[in-house]
Amino acid sequence: MKITFIGADHEVTGSCHVINACGKYILVDCGMEQGVDIYENHELPGNIPDIDYVLLTHAHIDHSGMLPLLYARGFRGEILATSPTTDLCSIMLKDSAHIQMQEAEWKNRKAKRAGKQQYTPIYDINDANNVLEHFVSCDYDKRFSLCPGIDIRFSDAGHLLGSASIELWITEGDITKKVVFSGDIGNLNRPLIRDPKYIDEADYVIMESTYGDRFHEDKIDYIAELARITKETFKRGGNVIIPSFAVGRTQEILYYYRHIKSEHMVEGYDDFKVYVDSPLAVEATAIFNKNKDICFDEDAMELVEKGINPIQFPGLTLSITSDQSKAINFDPEPKVIISASGMCEAGRIRHHLKHNLWRSDATIVFVGYQAAGTLGRALLEGTTEVKLFGEDVEVEAQIVKLEGVSGHADKEGLISWVDHFKTPLEKVFVVHGEDEVCDSFSQCLRDEHGINAIAPYTGSCYDLATGVCIREGSKIKIVRPENTVSRRPNDVFERLIAAGKRLSTVIRHNEGGANKDLAKFADQINSLCDKWDR
Repeated sequence: MKITFIGADHEVTGSCHVINACGKYILVDCGMEQGVDIYENHELPGNIPDIDYVLLTHAHIDHSGMLPLLYARGFRGEILATSPTTDLCSIMLKDSAHIQMQEAEWKNRKAKRAGKQQYTPIYDINDANNVLEHFVSCDYDKRFSLCPGIDIRFSDAGHLLGSASIELWITEGDITKKVVFSGDIGNLNRPLIRDPKYIDEADYVIMESTYGDRFHEDKIDYIAELARITKETFKRGGNVIIPSFAVGRTQEILYYYRHIKSEHMVEGYDDFKVYVDSPLAVEATAIFNKNKDICFDEDAMELVEKGINPIQFPGLTLSITSDQSKAINFDPEPKVIISASGMCEAGRIRHHLKHNLWRSDATIVFVGYQAAGTLGRALLEGTTEVKLFGEDVEVEAQIVKLEGVSGHADKEGLISWVDHFKTPLEKVFVVHGEDEVCDSFSQCLRDEHGINAIAPYTGSCYDLATGVCIREGSKIKIVRPENTVSRRPNDVFERLIAAGKRLSTVIRHNEGGANKDLAKFADQINSLCDKWDR
């Protein structure tokens, strides 16, 4: 039994880990890199068509976003996730595919004019639709057999609707080890969803460290703070622009504004409009309502029992079509605009920034993590000019970050989570944090809590039976020219190679079949080879 670290190692995005045990090839998450890559991720070991299972902690694209590519390259196994995660992936992966296709279309228009090679999207809508057929929904808190020798259980991680920590019991021969993947650990006392559930026992823990070097500010009244920002901005005649992740954060902000509206906290502007300008956010809000009995916390359920929808209110306007989106910026009245993406890297938020960043009366409110290399991070760090849709835009708007409005636990929350294990931990692997944060948090666990912690690099491989490191990962950082983006797999030839690997897997699966059928299969393969042999 062994674990190999692939993504989100000394980086925050692109989560992916491999378990090889009991003759099975298992992935835990298969996420997309967002922002600038620091380390080039190690390739997945073995053939993608040989992957038996993917265990998915939650639906965020940095944990699920490469699943359609996995399908395109021959994966046909099962993807196990909670029911709400399955529901959210049904919209998020298709949305991601549309973004890839739109980006490819835009790049290809430029490439055609310049006489350059055409760009192929990472994956398309067919890949997204097809991989969704492989999802298997699981309940929280129920231990069940994944396959002979491996049991699993999903526990609420309190990070996003349907988010989970995943517990695995692995038995090979007379050795049993329990491995826990934290997923993304949520904050306590967040609106709508429940607090993270603590786990008592493990031998190995793979845990995130996004905010492993900082503490969220104490006792911030987010409702009062949002009300204050909104009122001050409206007095100046400006708009409040909130770049927000369509799934999770948007619904929390709606929860806050419902309270602000019901308590008349923006005096003089009781009828102000709150626009949600994201078709994905609109669909996600419906999924939140569908899964309220599974995931809503006590306060939200108390409102539901009174007949109050916690995330709807007068003045809420849902924008779905592009025409509706464009019309928002022609509304002269001060308003709140909530739009995706949360890091300002794509989507309609970039249009709203173009129309509002140059206005000194506007306020841009960041309510979530901004990865290095993203437009959101640049704005928070004080850039004075940005380029949007080929146009230089001066930054005159007020830029505000609501500290602590995060789906991730801070350092105190992370330590509390890992300290709840009652059994001695053989090793804690610290992942999903920026380069220095992974090192500092693992050192904190070692020096201050007596926990054997290490921050592995991509490519690191450990034998779980003995705890011995089989292979050290790569510590070499990517060196690229300034203002370039990280390489993404976009070669159609890669898809062809993947198809060949899948064929090899299918051939092996047919070992022992009837001679007549195998002969026919061989003839079909040879006929195909004769056609394409050059």
